[in-house]
Amino acid sequence: MTTINLKDFYYWYIQDQFIEVSEEVAGVLRASVRYEAAYQRRLTRHKAQYSLDCEDGIEYSACLHEPTPQELLERMELFVRLWNALNSLPEIQGRRIDAHIILGKSIKEIAEAEGVHEESIRQSIKRGLERMKKTF
Repeated sequence: MTTINLKDFYYWYIQDQFIEVSEEVAGVLRASVRYEAAYQRRLTRHKAQYSLDCEDGIEYSACLHEPTPQELLERMELFVRLWNALNSLPEIQGRRIDAHIILGKSIKEIAEAEGVHEESIRQSIKRGLERMKKTF
């Protein structure tokens, strides 16, 4: 039989509490303490973070910023201004900016689709964006 201090194994013991246990129980308790210490070292070394998100959206909803009506109105006004600026461009420039920026196509893809040189697409997009800045 081995004498152990419960305060060493259980955090809710605030005073020393000695009991006698078998060697097997004492070994299991010591192994659990070592395992917990190793786990804490791994957390520290790898900078692991606990997640509140248990597939029920708690973390996502806690981090989600719900826009105010004022922010929604400002977004809508900005969208309308951008839309008007894009529509004020000539058709070719507007189509090229839409394909490159909004649809995410590369300049090479646009050039191949229209059958023109890449540099002309690049210049057209640059001039179109400058023109949008002036009207914006």
